[in-house]
Amino acid sequence: MKENKKYYIFEMKMGILNVLSIVLLITCSLLTLLIYKIFNIEFIFIFNNQLGIILLTYLIYMILHEILHSVGYILFGADPSKITFGVHLEKGILCCLCKQNISRKNILNSLLFPFFYLGIVTYIIGIIFNNHLLVILSILNISGCIGDLVMFKFFIKLKNIEYSEFDNPIRFAIYSKEDLSKVKAYGLKYIETLEKIERNDLKRLKISKLSYLCFFILILLTILLLFL
Repeated sequence: MKENKKYYIFEMKMGILNVLSIVLLITCSLLTLLIYKIFNIEFIFIFNNQLGIILLTYLIYMILHEILHSVGYILFGADPSKITFGVHLEKGILCCLCKQNISRKNILNSLLFPFFYLGIVTYIIGIIFNNHLLVILSILNISGCIGDLVMFKFFIKLKNIEYSEFDNPIRFAIYSKEDLSKVKAYGLKYIETLEKIERNDLKRLKISKLSYLCFFILILLTILLLFL
């Protein structure tokens, strides 16, 4: 007898996630300031002295964040041709979407790749070598991983599921025979249940029109800060 599996669509509550990201950023920054009293008091003034460099390198860090998601997907069995990237800076989103059903193990590992390598590992290296810039970038990445962490906390409780993404950067699908419509997850909202999902846009890279303008403004601001 065929299992009656369905796709349960969830959406990230961006307002809540943005607040949680700020809280995480402040918490990590305060803890780091306490640690850095031992190493270098100049850490307090780093934003004023190297803001242009921070903006430029953080943009690279954001791109590496999404690349690491894709590496995680592929290492745990995803088809590289089903992975797409998106840039929607007007919504504060860079995304890596895996437009196929993947295992629970795959998504759990992929969610943690950027958090672990660009957050925890680089933070420890920055502390050990007293590298202010690396520490700041790591903190920014950790706070930017809040969506990944919320999803990880949600998925770790679920069993016998498959995960899938489609053409919406803030929504995802869980393929399961269990009724997940009543499952609560802080920062996530259940939307609907579908028999199948459409995954039409398989462009390797999609950049919104407003993102080009945002990139231009960001690069211009970075150049101005570097030469002020």
